Amino acid sequence: MRAPLGSFDNALPAADRRDLLTAPVAAAVGAGWGGITPDQVLHVDTDPEIADTAAFVAHHGAGLLDHSANCVVLSGKRGADVTLAACVVLSHSRVDVNGVARKHLGLRKARFASMDTAVGETGMEYGGITPVGLPAGWPLLIDSAVVDEEWVLIGSGSRRGKLIVTGKALAALPGAEVVEGLGVRAPDAP
Repeated sequence: MRAPLGSFDNALPAADRRDLLTAPVAAAVGAGWGGITPDQVLHVDTDPEIADTAAFVAHHGAGLLDHSANCVVLSGKRGADVTLAACVVLSHSRVDVNGVARKHLGLRKARFASMDTAVGETGMEYGGITPVGLPAGWPLLIDSAVVDEEWVLIGSGSRRGKLIVTGKALAALPGAEVVEGLGVRAPDAP
């Protein structure tokens, strides 16, 4: 099956490749969400050595940068309470952590969660964290530009492989909130 974006010729429904997904992602894909059925989420098998965005688009084509999104985990404080949240922005952007994200979450301070925290709390691999299968109750902020994309390439929970879903499917994830201006185009982006 050919993927709806990129030059991937090995796309299959992610439900058929649950053995390549981390447990929380496999469970979420298998269950579906918000009217999204398991066959509407595609998986493309990719080399884990080029999972990071820059290496991935260098190998698969710079055109994917405009259709790829990154999911990052934030840690924030409000009083003594610590909140973990995920933010999804297009890959050519960065999360406005201490502006839009912090204010939207009502936090006094916000920062990127440590690698150990992000991996330990999500059950996913660093470099492959995805909004699909996040812990229940986590806030999930998605930049409106991501939702506007017909198809989006995102992590699969593992450094091996990517998921392809519609922007609208991401907005339908549990806990998702679409936030205008969450992503700020990175100064060095093409």
